[in-house]
Amino acid sequence: MHGPLGDRARRLGSPWWRGLAAALAGALPVLVFPAPSWWWLAYAVLVPWLLLVRTAPTVRRAAADGWLGGAGFMLAVHQWLLPSLHVFILVLALLLGALWAPWGILVRALLGGRPGAGRAAAALVLVPSGWLMVELVRSWEYLGGPWGLLGASQWQLPPALRLASIGGVWLLSLLIVAVNTGLAELIARPAAWRPAVTGLVVCALAGTAAWFRSPVPRPAGTVRIAVVQPGLTGTPTERLARAEALTRSLAGRGVRLVVWGESSLYQDPADHPALAARLTALSRQTGTDLLVNADARRNGRPGIEKSALLIGPHGPVGERYSKMRLVPFGEYIPARAVLGWATRVGRAATTDRIRGTHQVVMRVPDAGGLRAGPLVCFETAFPDMSRHLARDGAQVLVAQSSTSTFQESWAPAQHASLAALRAAENWRPMVHATLTGVSAVYGPRGEPVGERLGTGRSAAAVYDLQLAKGTSPYTRFGDWAVYGAVGALVIAGGYAGVRALRRRPGPAPR
Repeated sequence: MHGPLGDRARRLGSPWWRGLAAALAGALPVLVFPAPSWWWLAYAVLVPWLLLVRTAPTVRRAAADGWLGGAGFMLAVHQWLLPSLHVFILVLALLLGALWAPWGILVRALLGGRPGAGRAAAALVLVPSGWLMVELVRSWEYLGGPWGLLGASQWQLPPALRLASIGGVWLLSLLIVAVNTGLAELIARPAAWRPAVTGLVVCALAGTAAWFRSPVPRPAGTVRIAVVQPGLTGTPTERLARAEALTRSLAGRGVRLVVWGESSLYQDPADHPALAARLTALSRQTGTDLLVNADARRNGRPGIEKSALLIGPHGPVGERYSKMRLVPFGEYIPARAVLGWATRVGRAATTDRIRGTHQVVMRVPDAGGLRAGPLVCFETAFPDMSRHLARDGAQVLVAQSSTSTFQESWAPAQHASLAALRAAENWRPMVHATLTGVSAVYGPRGEPVGERLGTGRSAAAVYDLQLAKGTSPYTRFGDWAVYGAVGALVIAGGYAGVRALRRRPGPAPR
């Protein structure tokens, strides 16, 4: 074969060129997340990767295409960690990228060659199910957590948010990969179009049915909440003074709860009476409760703890919440005895944070007993944590965050977008308050509320937040989409095993 197509085919025959193509194809999905937020591209962004893997000449090559594509995806989605982890981010990307190796084998088995109608139809179910298993495994907090789940790219699309209230972010990922698989089948074998078109129509009908027929939350009054974002103001002392000044500006505006960002205090009020008295006086002056966050040592305990504390006009109120899921390398180093060298090549944690033991729903006295469910930073990426708070009676989800280390990257916008998804999943409004931006607030359907405080702002913003009655299907039934994907893979594996046994030749006759 001569010409451009022949040259391209020869290049893909080279393991080096093919590996580079796989890594680039795997990195493409980064464009569907903030800051680019090209959400519409999600429905075709996996097609180049799928078409490459299906042409793998061997099973081993398909596994390599999956692995290198996964490494490209992990590196692109976490590129904002490069200044902190340096070369170690490449090591992590290669390790986590290996999770896509079995998915590459699955893609080749179902889409490779000239698949018939049965195999093409099976691919529309099993390829998305295999992708979901990768997302599930890498969502384990000790492997880095669920940052960059494909379904999270649809945070600003109302029909997708409605689907999230039914099956969570997992259902969105399944449908997105199913659409990509159908498009890949149409491109690879346009003559065998029926299964692919049928699958695409089913996905479109599912989204339409969810929009018109799925239940929606019922209004249950409003509450006025404020977010204080001090911005980049120098030392912790200067930041505290700025936060106090912004909070005082809210006096007389009917605010029932003021939320500060993560690490807004570097001393624990429980161990520093002067600080506790200062915050109590601030609450009394403004006539509202304060939700602050202490990133500090506590007397009698080793290490540092990140805690959300509610301060009222008479002092601390109720039970504090200590962060349960910590950022690997950012807040602790896994197997520090082995991987402690990471502190010498980047800004990895020099001291491990203390892990909290249980979630807490706080009652806000000044807001008529409003039940708030606090989360700290990274925890907003975990669907199960917000769901548990909603099941425990939280009326408002509140996230305290700080991405000041990654101020000029895509991380602040991507982090803020997760709050829309968590709100829609559970029919609970969510407040995402940060020290330096992006701060944002979303209603019970995931819709944006009020102004968004960007990374260049130092401000206090007030939001009239719509509360909601009812329990969303996702809150009630949980991760049924994940269980369905597991069941489909188990059934397919059992069927393939039985067929293999039937094909095995019997003993040769004597």
